Amino acid sequence: MITDIHTHHVPRGWPELGWPGAPRLRIESEREATILVNDRNFRKIQDDCWNPDVRLAAMDRDGVDRQVVSPTPVFFAYDRPAAEAVRVARIFNDLALEICDGDRLIPFCQVPLQDPDLACAELDRSIAAGHRGVEIGNHVGDRDLDDAGIVQFLQHCAERGVPVFVHPWDMPGGPRVERWMAQWLVGMPAETHLSILALILGGVFDRVPDTLRICFAHGGGSFAFWLGRFENAWHRRDDLVGVSERPPSAYLGRFAVDTVVFDERALRLLVDTIGEDHVMLGSDYPYPLGESPVGALVRKAGFLSDEARAKLLSGNAGAFLG
Repeated sequence: MITDIHTHHVPRGWPELGWPGAPRLRIESEREATILVNDRNFRKIQDDCWNPDVRLAAMDRDGVDRQVVSPTPVFFAYDRPAAEAVRVARIFNDLALEICDGDRLIPFCQVPLQDPDLACAELDRSIAAGHRGVEIGNHVGDRDLDDAGIVQFLQHCAERGVPVFVHPWDMPGGPRVERWMAQWLVGMPAETHLSILALILGGVFDRVPDTLRICFAHGGGSFAFWLGRFENAWHRRDDLVGVSERPPSAYLGRFAVDTVVFDERALRLLVDTIGEDHVMLGSDYPYPLGESPVGALVRKAGFLSDEARAKLLSGNAGAFLG
């Protein structure tokens, strides 16, 4: 079962979310639409975001048996009052079930992560309704993944056996990163690296049981490349960095990453660093910065053994999904 664990959906419509500038969809044709945020164009999309038949045809073309279908992060509403974010989560979680069949298209829900009690309740409601996991953003404002409330939610996921997919979002702006899609090309990898550091140095892996199944998008950002620097700092500046129970490399195996790195050299580094049991096929379908055809990098990578290739394409995702 070739499984793509990183794809997104956008429903073809939703009720007014209730605040000025809230995300809305401008329908332009049967196949095209534009997401607007603060009444400005955010992203043009097509019917592969909402039409399951189009998604399934693309999967068949690329030899993919299953997709994990997660929300598009712009709809997280983490900056809104928790009561509003719950309403938004329920709207998009229920609409996702209309797109996903639960067999080939596997839905992951969203939660109001700014409120751990409400987040846990919405997770339970969504799992009972048919969702198989949850996608969260890598931070809530200035609160990273070692925030007490977010750790409470992660512990709840571990207890429930629910897989967690972490996606970077809400990258810092400014003139230096608002050219050339630099927020996506630089900001996203850095955000992901920072949040993996938060899990380690914030002691989350020391407190949360190892039953937590958590995966980071986009190959874990820049983490694999800079693990040596991270490890060196932990040993040489233990007054500032050596705050986890063990050195950073000891936590390899506690999290997974996807394969959305586009280059065989980068994939080799991921497999060598993160481990072949903790790297899973992802594509970022259907967005333009995603991999197409899906799985081409893994299938063509000459350094992978047949056994390792099967893990990346299938086996590891099976374990992640439980």
